[in-house]
Amino acid sequence: MHAIRDGTVHTATERGTIEGTVLIDDGEIAAVGDVEIPAAATVINADGCHVTPGLVDAHSHAGMAEWGEPEDSDINEGTDAVTPHVNALDGFHPRDEELKHAFQNGVTSVSARMGSGNVIGGVICSMKTHGRTADEMLIREDGMKAAMGENPKRFHGEEEGRQPSTRPGVAATLRQALMAAEDYVDRRAHARNEGEPFERDLGMENLARVLTEGLPLRVHAHRADDIMTVFRIAEEFGIDALSIEHATEGHLIAEAFAERDVPAVVGPSLYSGAKYELRNITFETPAILHEAGVKVAIQTDAPVLPQQHLDVCVGLAVREGFPADAALAAVTRHPAEILGIDDRVGTLEAGTDADVAVWDGVFHENGSRTEHVFVDGEHVFDRERDAVDPREEYDW
Repeated sequence: MHAIRDGTVHTATERGTIEGTVLIDDGEIAAVGDVEIPAAATVINADGCHVTPGLVDAHSHAGMAEWGEPEDSDINEGTDAVTPHVNALDGFHPRDEELKHAFQNGVTSVSARMGSGNVIGGVICSMKTHGRTADEMLIREDGMKAAMGENPKRFHGEEEGRQPSTRPGVAATLRQALMAAEDYVDRRAHARNEGEPFERDLGMENLARVLTEGLPLRVHAHRADDIMTVFRIAEEFGIDALSIEHATEGHLIAEAFAERDVPAVVGPSLYSGAKYELRNITFETPAILHEAGVKVAIQTDAPVLPQQHLDVCVGLAVREGFPADAALAAVTRHPAEILGIDDRVGTLEAGTDADVAVWDGVFHENGSRTEHVFVDGEHVFDRERDAVDPREEYDW
């Protein structure tokens, strides 16, 4: 049992910011506020510090594209443009150094996912950043990865000489896969109704979850025209559970997001225009989308940006007009809600997982850093206890 006392507690709930104590017991938040501290509790004095929920990154490859390894190590099953049968959990490496950097800097949950080389990439999973095995770190499967634009065009058309090699080819490939899934659902229902044998297909079973069970479709899309194509296809197939990942030109069509009540997972914005579809990249995007009433989360796309710098990305968005009072929600409650894991993480309230970060200042300000971090109630980082002099780490 731990008690974090006398801090400025940012609950990321309707309670807002309070002065008080966060009581942790048996891996959960036991109480928040004016709390009587049990004698058995280990007390952390947070006087002068800010206490937040552990940060949540709704779009990451931490644990998938391992630190120091080639970026595409386990994130793209590049043998086909449509691979809904693969699952990120089967490629997640709990000892990826990126995950250690994450939790030490307050990021306690990530949506670890397949890459954007394929039009349909596979099932993606929300994971804790600390734990011994992928199974114990799993929060839940949170969606089906899909991608529009340059990445699948390059990965398959330019490098392999197969569809898709154009934007219409990407859209057609996505439509064809969803149509095949619709037919699969109909054949499966008929076989069950008639008591006939039915040969199952893992990929179609997973896509059927998108069409019939509300498994969200999470689509990599930078350009405004690609985003509108996603909206069009989602409407054609009756897909309501949807998020747009990156949303680089989302500020150009903010009203279209708001009209459809589609959330945007924005970033990484601290990135050069490495390809044409990023030419309008700006940290102003979160503010414009937020002003239009869109639910916004901010991401790093680690390892594109280091997972540990999620707070820096928020600070840069605030500098460019994103309201400071919305900053915490963009990396706690909102990504948790988008991922469907808000019953577990993203807020400081009784009964949720004890994922907590204690900062020596306002979390998104450049001079602030973590002093303590808890994941599932375990005190995984104490700066005084765990800080390492990088000079001692150097291999002479």
